[in-house]
Amino acid sequence: MLVIDHVSKVFNPGTINEKKALDKLCLTVNDGDFITILGSNGAGKSTLFNAIAGVFLADEGKIVLDDVNITFDPDYKRSKYIGRLFQDPLKGTAPHMTIRENLALAYLRAGRGFDSFSRISKKDEEMFREALKKLDMGLEDRMHTQVGTLSGGQRQALTLLMATIVPPKLLLLDEHTAALDPAAAEKVTQLTKEIVARNHTTCLMITHNLHQALQTGNRTLMMADGNIILDLNDEERKNTSVDELLRRFKEGAKTELSDDRILLSE
Repeated sequence: MLVIDHVSKVFNPGTINEKKALDKLCLTVNDGDFITILGSNGAGKSTLFNAIAGVFLADEGKIVLDDVNITFDPDYKRSKYIGRLFQDPLKGTAPHMTIRENLALAYLRAGRGFDSFSRISKKDEEMFREALKKLDMGLEDRMHTQVGTLSGGQRQALTLLMATIVPPKLLLLDEHTAALDPAAAEKVTQLTKEIVARNHTTCLMITHNLHQALQTGNRTLMMADGNIILDLNDEERKNTSVDELLRRFKEGAKTELSDDRILLSE
């Protein structure tokens, strides 16, 4: 279980560029929840992920994961049990290292600590190969290929596998299909659902697609001005259309949803 208790973050305090990115935000994420998150640019979505991942320390409030207070843990410690994917497929992998080396690094970091690659056994390599085979992209036969030569979809699928090769306590997906072409985005989305379901992973996913937000996972959140203004469970979502979602956003935020990328998504 993840508990975010009155977390706030202000950037550039005391200047003309002061921005309250998170405003005493509270959220409880139950084990096994798959939550989609919507909001305009500047709503605080990525800032929330950065706070959870430990990119910065919150100005106030606390973050508790599985009854352990991680509020002051640095990001490198949290990365052992929190997986994260970004919008940019170039993030999350080392392009000049091979697929095998990238998987080994992710496996050792999350599973055993920072040991040398010599600790990877033949059994581990076979496990990598079987995991790659499930991606259905032929990458299991390209273990010694440099990651920088892969397509965006292949690289993002590999990054997803790296983040879950040792199932994390929490998976953060920051619009991880937004930079992909439609076919690759659909493939990675389906892989995401399969991996999350197979591992029973607790997952938070930022998306700009209203339909995807209502159809993926079991809860949908909408954010505005650094806080959560709408939290729909699975039963509520079944009776919520896109138009109704936009109406409820307007009621909660006191303004129209203004992100064209969200409004134009299908």
